Amino acid sequence: MASLLCAPPSMSHNRISVRFPCSSCAEQPRLGLSPRASVRCSLLEPLKYENGKPGVPLINGEPLIPSFLTKTNLQSPINNHDTRLRIFSGTANPALSQEIACYLGLELGKIKIKRFADGEIYVQLQESVRGCDVYLVQPTCPPANENLMELLIMIDACRRASAKNITAVIPYFGYARADRKTQGRESIAAKLVANLITEAGANRVLACDLHSGQSMGYFDIPVDHVYGQPVILDYLASKTICSDDLVVVSPDVGGVARARAFAKKLSDAPLAIVDKRRHGHNVAEVMNLIGDVKGKIAVMVDDMIDTAGTIAKGAALLHEEGAREVYACCTHAVFSPPAIERLSSGLFQEVIITNTIPLSENNYFPQLTILSVANLLGETIWHVHDDCSGRYEPFSSLGID
Repeated sequence: MASLLCAPPSMSHNRISVRFPCSSCAEQPRLGLSPRASVRCSLLEPLKYENGKPGVPLINGEPLIPSFLTKTNLQSPINNHDTRLRIFSGTANPALSQEIACYLGLELGKIKIKRFADGEIYVQLQESVRGCDVYLVQPTCPPANENLMELLIMIDACRRASAKNITAVIPYFGYARADRKTQGRESIAAKLVANLITEAGANRVLACDLHSGQSMGYFDIPVDHVYGQPVILDYLASKTICSDDLVVVSPDVGGVARARAFAKKLSDAPLAIVDKRRHGHNVAEVMNLIGDVKGKIAVMVDDMIDTAGTIAKGAALLHEEGAREVYACCTHAVFSPPAIERLSSGLFQEVIITNTIPLSENNYFPQLTILSVANLLGETIWHVHDDCSGRYEPFSSLGID
């Protein structure tokens, strides 16, 4: 029986159980790259450090201090791991921010964020960022308006503190579904939010699995768009599933390109499409199935699961058409009510998500598997900071023909 193979064999998934522990900075999988202790030094012969200070020769037990060194110089420690890279976390997903910092061998920057009695947000940086390359990790997940406003104020604080570059790391970009006008007199909120982030002072945006590719064009600043698919693909590759039994299913016509790329990397599995007709927001009606799933293991792929109405009705249709098992895979677990009830109803063998959006423990259910994208985002942050791009190309491309 053939084993399941995926395109990015060097990608290492980091499965999380029911918690997101990151109390220590243990070495994380490095996506096939060698670990880096710090930013490379430009000195030809770096100083020899001892406990963070330059060593001073001793004569008869007394330090021999050259005339160009003062007592003040000796008392000022030189941090061998000091870099111009700073990572700050908002309140939306601090666990993911901590994992990213640990992966890069850094500590999260000190920042004070609080709410006044009337709901206004106050942000103050607790350390200097003058001339630094700053990365602000803040998904605009529910409550979307609160988290978005917090991100904007964080960007403004960094700009006014003279940061050299400000990158908004947005694992989940809210308002991405409002990316076009399907009816008259509608707003294109995705463009509005992009303008707000740009005008606040961000120099660059790092986003994961945007709802549609054209959203990148709404920004007037560079956008690094990475996909969470390699993390999910690597996890599926670790499961002993015969490649001949697999079929990848798109829950709607709009996700066909995403599902096709996923199927191509999943041993070039066949593709099926669920045809649905939507009569209103968060209301979907499944009509029929395009493709054959009888006796097969169906893997439904989407970028996000909100109320789970679409994917649940699609899974019910797949079972009616003879699918043996149904897996649900998505990057963003929005999980608005009643998503948990629908996903845990027994329709799915497993629901595979990532931690771009934090999920409270009372929303866990037995079929749920959470994978971490901290390594993926951390590696991308390093490449952006280090001004190189070649080795993380597989994570920034769907590979669509």
